[in-house]
Amino acid sequence: MLMKGVTLRGLEVFEALAASGSVARAAEVTGLSQPAVSQQMRNLETALGTDLVDHARRPMQLTPAGRSFLDRTRAVLSQLRLAQNELTVMDLTHLSTLSLGVIDDFDNDLTPRLVTILAESMTRCRFKLITAPSHQISEEMRARRLHLAIAASPDTVGEGIVDYPLVRDPFVFVCPKGAAESHGGLQGVMDKLPLLRHDRDQLIGRLVEAHLARHKLSFAERFEIGAHLSLMTLVARGVGWAITTPLGYMRAGRFHDQMEVHPLPFKPFSRTISLQASTDWADQVPRDVARTARMLMNEMVITPALHQLPWLEGELRLLEG
Repeated sequence: MLMKGVTLRGLEVFEALAASGSVARAAEVTGLSQPAVSQQMRNLETALGTDLVDHARRPMQLTPAGRSFLDRTRAVLSQLRLAQNELTVMDLTHLSTLSLGVIDDFDNDLTPRLVTILAESMTRCRFKLITAPSHQISEEMRARRLHLAIAASPDTVGEGIVDYPLVRDPFVFVCPKGAAESHGGLQGVMDKLPLLRHDRDQLIGRLVEAHLARHKLSFAERFEIGAHLSLMTLVARGVGWAITTPLGYMRAGRFHDQMEVHPLPFKPFSRTISLQASTDWADQVPRDVARTARMLMNEMVITPALHQLPWLEGELRLLEG
């Protein structure tokens, strides 16, 4: 039993206030008035018997107790939101067949949960799932071998395909742990260590190379790596630096203690992760799958990423469409 005074609304207010440091912003996120936000925080702190935020600072900052409690709060709210989403999942009982492709960035987290939710709602459906890089997923969509796909949006959406945006995924700079300090900053890292390039046959590789070319940024041709985890392994081993995205970085969790992440030291850019559907499926089914995918992405990928990399707030975000 929760102790008296600890409410779900109070936890949601605390989470919003911790993310923004602003009562006004927390009020906007939660849909409450500013006085109501302040009252919810007072009630929560009174119930817990400790201050969670330093109310004297602007923007507000968490106390040590607040930082510890925030981790628990996020975990509790994440599970509640996932449970709520599963209770309101789409009805796919009418489908007889469904072929779905999902970008391999989500192999560790989102894909297993999404497939479980879909399977539970498709009681009489023949279901096929493939996971692959975005360019292969898009090729399968163009060849009409998939009904739905979750992947990075191509430069142009093919004829007969509808695009439902899901997530804005900004590119970031990754390098070995301590490299920026030892080389005098990111420019020093780029001068002293080689760029570990993505395979140019892949969409992410083409996006990165096109951006570098547009801004006349040239780096030695030494490494071109197809498998993203292999690329992250080379970064962690100190071989060089790379350009990736938060979704790709979070996938390489076992290497996080050997790498560091920074905003790009040149003009920023991003990719969009979308749900693609053939026009034959441009109805409630893709919209429902997109809604479920957004919920899972937010709780399983975006929220953990922003917790680890708070400077991505507003850059890594859900998209509606």
